[in-house]
Amino acid sequence: MTHPPNAPAAPAAPGTAPAPARPAGVPAQPSPAPAVAPPAGRGAWAVGRERLRVATTTEPGRLQILGAVLALLVVAFGAVTALQVDDRATAADDVVSRSQPLSADAAAIYRSLADADTTAASGFLAGTLEPEESRKRYDRDIATAARLLVKAAASTDGSGESAREIATLNEQLPRYTGLIERARAANRQGLPLGGAYLRYASQQMTSTLLPAAERLYAAETVHLQEDDESARTWPFLSLGLGLLTLAALVWAQRRNYTRTHRVFNHGLLAASAAAVVVVLWLLAAHTIARTGLDSARAHGQESLQVLNSARISSLTARANENLTLVARGAVLTEDGKNDKYEAEYTSSMSTLTDALATAREWADDDAGRGPVDEAATRTAEWKQRHKDARAKDEAGDFDGALGLIVGSKESGRSTGQSFDQVDAALERALAHEQAEFTRSAADARDALTALPLGAAALGILGAAGAVLGINRRLSEYR
Repeated sequence: MTHPPNAPAAPAAPGTAPAPARPAGVPAQPSPAPAVAPPAGRGAWAVGRERLRVATTTEPGRLQILGAVLALLVVAFGAVTALQVDDRATAADDVVSRSQPLSADAAAIYRSLADADTTAASGFLAGTLEPEESRKRYDRDIATAARLLVKAAASTDGSGESAREIATLNEQLPRYTGLIERARAANRQGLPLGGAYLRYASQQMTSTLLPAAERLYAAETVHLQEDDESARTWPFLSLGLGLLTLAALVWAQRRNYTRTHRVFNHGLLAASAAAVVVVLWLLAAHTIARTGLDSARAHGQESLQVLNSARISSLTARANENLTLVARGAVLTEDGKNDKYEAEYTSSMSTLTDALATAREWADDDAGRGPVDEAATRTAEWKQRHKDARAKDEAGDFDGALGLIVGSKESGRSTGQSFDQVDAALERALAHEQAEFTRSAADARDALTALPLGAAALGILGAAGAVLGINRRLSEYR
């Protein structure tokens, strides 16, 4: 049988090499899929995300991330500690060098104004020719008040409550001194109008100047309390971040140990030591600062407030005592039954007695109790002498009553002398408590002074240690 010849193979396309023959018994293989181009729009974010995925799936990548996190935690801990402690150190410094001195100056302004009013009334009662010593004391009080007002104006916020009270005092003080000069001029001429001017001036003092000074003292005392609270507040954010940093460092070292069986990593150990030092320093410094501020508040600030109240009460009592003789019953209480100035004298003396009892209770040593005890003794003598003077006045012996009120120092039995002795004792007590306050508050401030810089430096060193410790592990993969 004749078979047709096989058809000739088709010629290969020009430029195409013939496919190699497949050995017998080898199955045909599928041809590889053509390469797929990256999707359009894939940018830096996608590339970065891919690199992060690759880094988190390899140990060197994980170590790099861990080192960055640890360094960031240690630096953040040091920075937050430095900022928070610096804020509290600034507040503690304000307590020592600004708030408390301003509060003391406000009390001194009140004292100077009240003493000037009292001295003016005493000089008026002395006769038509005012004693030179009385005039000098009045001038000294007015000059002191004016100087302290200028100092307070330079140290307070121009838009605050203190500034408004200072403006009121600066405006009203010249008016008061003008009324006093008119009263003196009329008194030298023997005119009864002098007494009216003096009473009006005293009314201006008690209704405008002294309330403004008292509000100024209250405002500055509030600022002192705010600074005190700011200085004693615990830095909870810093402490929390410090504990978190220590926990992260401990975990990193445990991780290192479980993977390498190496007990210590010098870099991480140094970072942990730096964090521990900052945490312990923060706790110790703030505890010392709070203790100092507590002592300053208990043995200084509160005692100063009570003693200032006692001194204000003594000055008010003395001014009303003088005005009782100047007015001679012309000014009555609202119910019209009693002498107004005598009633206010009695109220002020009662406040003085209570304040002295409280001040003695709060005094923490003999140096503080001694002046208070003397002031209490002199106050009792003052009350008795005033009682004798009132008995003479009510009996019609005005000159005898006047001698007991403004008698000379040589007589040794006038209420004016008792007032001076009380005032001098209170001044010594105030000086003692002021020194106690300043010493305790300064100790609190000093405890915080070096911590901000130390925390920042240790934070940087700790971060460097963490990076070096992680790099030591990374070097084992190179």
